Amino acid sequence: MLSKLTHWFDSRRRDRALRTHAIPDALWESTLAGLPFLAHLEAADLVRLRELTSLFIAQKSFSTAHELELTDAMTVAIAAQASLPVLNLSLDLYRGWVGVIVYPGEFVIRKTVEDEDGVVHEIEQDASGEAWEGGPVVLSWEDAQMTDGTDAYNVVIHEFAHKIDMLTGEADGHPPLFRRWHAPLDATAWADVFDTAYDQFCAKVDGISERRWARFERDSLIDPYAADHPSEFFAVCSEALFVQPRAFEAEYPELYRLLARFYRQDPARVGALLPETSPVPAK
Repeated sequence: MLSKLTHWFDSRRRDRALRTHAIPDALWESTLAGLPFLAHLEAADLVRLRELTSLFIAQKSFSTAHELELTDAMTVAIAAQASLPVLNLSLDLYRGWVGVIVYPGEFVIRKTVEDEDGVVHEIEQDASGEAWEGGPVVLSWEDAQMTDGTDAYNVVIHEFAHKIDMLTGEADGHPPLFRRWHAPLDATAWADVFDTAYDQFCAKVDGISERRWARFERDSLIDPYAADHPSEFFAVCSEALFVQPRAFEAEYPELYRLLARFYRQDPARVGALLPETSPVPAK
């Protein structure tokens, strides 16, 4: 009886959120036009993405910095991109925090880094996005609009991949695996593919001479920044999965299959990759 009552309340909250934060047709169409990498989605998937986008907006608090005006178009564009990775999973993967902060452009972050001698330094650097463990996601609106799909860059997907990675603690490139979605994929199978791919990519980056670096940085599907840490490799590869899926699958087939199984999506339409389970209703 209690479970039925809880389900009834959840359904009521969901329906109320969908009504309160309904996205007008014209705004949704213009959002899709600005996100061409969503073209692989079937009509039914786009309906679910629209609902999930509304629910995301209902659950999260958007704010801006430096007097940037927050518009409905900005909110929906960010929310749709954030919702894409969890389309066949659940917004529960974004639980435990509420804030999305949008800056006009790049912003300065302070980081603690340890050099090769073990000395710790406090540094400042420009950033286009940052995800705080237990805290907000911070985005550059200028970068969040770089969505034409000409390369694999997508700052929104990148930062929300970090949030998924952080669900069970510090981001480490080993996101949580759930039996109901990911079985028989487990931590050992993940490490066999992911860690090997990361080590190979780092070796590739380390082997690039200074003379060839600019060309490599320009031509590489995976941003060399991904070699900084396994968590960055996971986030950058998540960008590639959704934004340049065919190129990603062609260059990194095993890694593509791993991430496609994790997100339960096959944007390159390779087929026969995913567990035979139904999509989870938006909630």
